[in-house]
Amino acid sequence: MTTGFSPRAKTDSGPLSRRAFVTGTSAAALGLSIVSPQAVRGAPANSKIRLGLVGCGNRGNWITDLFLQHGGYTMEAVADYFRDRVDQVGDRFQVPSDRRFTGLAGYRRLVEQELDAVVIQSPPYFHPAQAAAAVDAGKHVFLAKPIAVDVPGSRSVEASGRKATAEGLCFLVDYQTRVDEHYLECIRRVHEGAIGDLVFGEALYHAGIPWMRQIRYMRDEPDNPETRLRAWGLDRVMSGDVITEQNVHTLDVMSWIMDQPPLSAWGTGDRKVRDFGDCYDTFSLVFRYPNRVGITFSSRQFEGHGTQPDGIRNRMFGTLGVLETAYGGATLIRGENFYRGGSSPGIFREGAVRNIATFHTDIQEGRHENPTVAPSVRSNLVSILGRQAAYTGDCITWETLLQSEERLEADLRGLKS
Repeated sequence: MTTGFSPRAKTDSGPLSRRAFVTGTSAAALGLSIVSPQAVRGAPANSKIRLGLVGCGNRGNWITDLFLQHGGYTMEAVADYFRDRVDQVGDRFQVPSDRRFTGLAGYRRLVEQELDAVVIQSPPYFHPAQAAAAVDAGKHVFLAKPIAVDVPGSRSVEASGRKATAEGLCFLVDYQTRVDEHYLECIRRVHEGAIGDLVFGEALYHAGIPWMRQIRYMRDEPDNPETRLRAWGLDRVMSGDVITEQNVHTLDVMSWIMDQPPLSAWGTGDRKVRDFGDCYDTFSLVFRYPNRVGITFSSRQFEGHGTQPDGIRNRMFGTLGVLETAYGGATLIRGENFYRGGSSPGIFREGAVRNIATFHTDIQEGRHENPTVAPSVRSNLVSILGRQAAYTGDCITWETLLQSEERLEADLRGLKS
């Protein structure tokens, strides 16, 4: 079944050279000064931060509640393609009707408002353009993962992060594991040698289908462009496919552990179980890292019938021990330097709450080094590397990926601007 969103190649030289793109992820914060809270753009010290929300679906609604529970924010404007979603969030959080924007270009009208920051929770396909517009308008940015669906989009978000830093704006990408105390401590210890030299690893994301409410849209009216937009999670262009939209959680931890990009990836994937949408429901890959270290990765999004292990997990084997991580489960180090670690069953919510608090502090205190951008760009590219290897059946090198100018393009004909 086709969804009407068809990928095609498009070249875009982008604002950065390839060398700048390759080296920039490790140098984003160098040479930057810290400004006083009073000088921070659009947010006087100790005032509430005025937010605009782009993307009023389930997560947008949920995370707005968390922002307001923090106490340091007000929701001043909302945007979504769909009027029903804008009004649902607008009514719930008392956003005036003249600051509720719809259509594909609604986000452009939103960033023109008197706001301090923009929270982007839309389908990943739109993230690069929306983040760029927010930074261009002088707004701080809180961006959902994944940051983009292709290499040019990843490059665009990196450029927006650089511009934000240069202009004293905060730009935070919302990964929950990156702020979990058990992940932080265990991976810090690994980087200091707790498991010795790295030997090989395993990464997996095994789960059921997260888009149950979208399936009926895809099946009932597959040729309606608005229906296809509502079912974006089942469309490989709008979502970046399962490996980028969902599996990036696991691949981000893998990239964090390795602390460098892979040399190459090869493997396969397919749609074996699903009869809706055009995303794969399984991927099987090997990522090759320097020093002949390999990490196997597998993903499924269909019924596993109780098999274990399940969920979002990583294991890294070393000469002295093993690191084990689990999203919502136990994270620990086994072996000669045993570390008990701990479990974070509420990581999904708790991680977002911590990022919201950090975003507020960074804005108020003028911290604009924006350290989440570089690792998020790299992890996004790792997911695209794996996707391209699976799609083509070829071994794709990191250097080849970075040279790619292929852009996934959605067919947006029939949608209102």
